[in-house]
Amino acid sequence: METRLFKNKEKISLLGFGTMRLPRSAEETYQIDSKTAREMVDDAIKSGVNYFDTAYMYHGGESETFIGGALLKYPRGSYYLATKMPPWMAETKKDLNRIFEEQLQKCKTDYFDFYLIHNLNTENFEISEKLDIYGFLKQKQAENKIRFIGFSFHDGPDVLERILDRHEWDFVQIQLNYLDWTVQNAKRQYEILEKRKIPAIVMEPVRGGSLVTLSEKARNILIGADSDASLASWAIRYAATLPNVLTVLSGMSDMEQLKDNVKTTSPFRPLNESEYETIEKAVKEYQASFEIPCTYCRYCMECPSGVHIPKVFDKYNQFFARGGTDKNEFLAEYSQIGENRQAHNCTKCGACLPKCPQGLDIPKELEKAAAFAAEK
Repeated sequence: METRLFKNKEKISLLGFGTMRLPRSAEETYQIDSKTAREMVDDAIKSGVNYFDTAYMYHGGESETFIGGALLKYPRGSYYLATKMPPWMAETKKDLNRIFEEQLQKCKTDYFDFYLIHNLNTENFEISEKLDIYGFLKQKQAENKIRFIGFSFHDGPDVLERILDRHEWDFVQIQLNYLDWTVQNAKRQYEILEKRKIPAIVMEPVRGGSLVTLSEKARNILIGADSDASLASWAIRYAATLPNVLTVLSGMSDMEQLKDNVKTTSPFRPLNESEYETIEKAVKEYQASFEIPCTYCRYCMECPSGVHIPKVFDKYNQFFARGGTDKNEFLAEYSQIGENRQAHNCTKCGACLPKCPQGLDIPKELEKAAAFAAEK
């Protein structure tokens, strides 16, 4: 497993283990399939993965507990553990301390190597500043309970620069993949960090799995260029080729995904000029079928009206990505969501709007999906 050097001494695995999409015991639950997930953690460590990323609200709050237990049998200094403080879940400084102490207990650790302020955008940064979360984290750092301080980011380049100007940061986690390089201006975000010499941790390298499904024409371009390479490997290599990237987080849901990602990064082969051109061609084809830029992160859940927002968008997108020719095929898959979880149940309450990292007008997109599903 290739490693990247951090602070001139910390060797971080190029592949990071994200715990937002761990295998589940059932599709409609947050409950983790602990047996399979533990096997994946063990296999990852044997393969050289040493960076594990979790968060307070992943898997309905169970992710931290799981990873804390799964890593307990390994020497604490043999891996790097990262978690996050959610600004929107705190109203007072007492809440910050309560959440932090709960995280230490759930993760069964005395300290965190990497600690992030979660999902910073304009709104969440205002909350963070009001509560002085950065000052709180610096105090915890002084108490040796945090080693390095950063934040995960979901907004535009101007907001990123404003946050970077406000405090000193050890690292920043950004959404970066070969589609969002231009669609969400990840290129500019990366360049800002690179210029300031702040290492970037990459999240959503395969965009919630959408860069694995793609469209038929886009898939054929990548497969035609290298029939032995998985579609996911193209996305992982794209992010990992960038020199200022410290680690690429992959939210793996089964052992097959883990083994494929490990293979991609062990040893790692950077993209060459011809491969960049191949990806550009695939992106153009994929964008031709692009409908709703949802990454299936589930931050919008749970919907007060019961709508399974990411699943609705996924079914809608996949239909058009496949060419959008068989409406009955879409309806058959859409019906699997369940009538009470479908788009027409949206009441436009707006509860989902501030939660979406992509800034989607979710009610509007749900209305579009509902109209399409009802169309004769």
